[in-house]
Amino acid sequence: MNHLLLQNSAKVDRILVVDDAPDNVLLVQAILEDEGYEISSADNGFTALAQIEKSPPDVVLLDVMMPEMDGYEVTQRIRQNTKLPFIPILLITAHAQASLVHGLDIGADDFIRKPFEIDELLARVRSLLRLKHSVDKYDLIALQREDFVSRLAHDLRTPLVAADRMLSLMHQGALGEISTQMRDALGTMIRSNQNLIKMVNMLLEVYRYEAGRKTLSFTSMDLPQLISEVVEELAPLAATKNLSVKLTSFVDEDKFEIHKLKGDRLELNRLFTNLIGNAIKFTDAGNIEIFLRASKSSVCTNGYYKNRSSLIVEIQDTGPGISPEQQAKLFERFGPGTHKRSGTGLGLHLCRQIVEAHHGTIEVKSELGKGCLFTVRFPC
Repeated sequence: MNHLLLQNSAKVDRILVVDDAPDNVLLVQAILEDEGYEISSADNGFTALAQIEKSPPDVVLLDVMMPEMDGYEVTQRIRQNTKLPFIPILLITAHAQASLVHGLDIGADDFIRKPFEIDELLARVRSLLRLKHSVDKYDLIALQREDFVSRLAHDLRTPLVAADRMLSLMHQGALGEISTQMRDALGTMIRSNQNLIKMVNMLLEVYRYEAGRKTLSFTSMDLPQLISEVVEELAPLAATKNLSVKLTSFVDEDKFEIHKLKGDRLELNRLFTNLIGNAIKFTDAGNIEIFLRASKSSVCTNGYYKNRSSLIVEIQDTGPGISPEQQAKLFERFGPGTHKRSGTGLGLHLCRQIVEAHHGTIEVKSELGKGCLFTVRFPC
């Protein structure tokens, strides 16, 4: 009985037929309805796009030759609309091979020539529906995975924060006298627990960026001041390793207004704390140098040249360096290095997410035994 209910409630595949010739629409509609598909139609590109945006079909059958807006332009507009789910497009054409290549290049998934055989049309439609169902299934799995990661991270964070507070109270002697050995053991437990909290928080931030759920608050930024604050905060960590951290700014403070950066202060603080903190973490001797410079370049747009300003931050360390193989996947998610102090593989991935959210770029140059140079560029 349940199996029967599932069969009856099975989703019917919806197909949109777009053609300015009514006879062609009726023919294709009759063929496809006989197979049990739900058919809707449009006689021009504008109507088709409006229908697709309102209620996306599972497949679009699209005639290439139409007045005002041909099938190629309709295809292009569908693919440019990032709010739409994936919709397979079958072009129906009498054009030559070169035109078909153009259609596939701009986003169509298959084509069929006029006049077509009924069996061939049905076979191509079934093929595109299999593709659609596979993509939808993959997207559903990805969505479920993201939801699972989010819920797991949230659920983990609550007991970890509670444990951190209780351990701190015990370490301070607020719950009774403790021995020196117990105090040392509690200190180790507190540090380990705080590392777990940092990992969970980072996982949540990565999830928010990748799921498009991160909201940034852009304000006018004094980047030299922000980096100075980060260096000051990390100075004790560098001091424990006898490392010097030096910030050199080549930005003319009197003319800094033209180099103002709009950004989210909290996220940029997170970015540079991670990058400079990593430089300190992986450097055992020497120094970390941070350079802040402004750059101007001329960009030609529609025959007009415009000056484009950018702020560049370079972080150079004297650590062990990174091999070319590791550099290639350094900013990937869960792609930690082979160094014994490598972390979760999320930190640099999150850095890239933050930089790209500010329309900037991040790159690394390194040689084994000669340290690393991380370069971050922001448009002003």
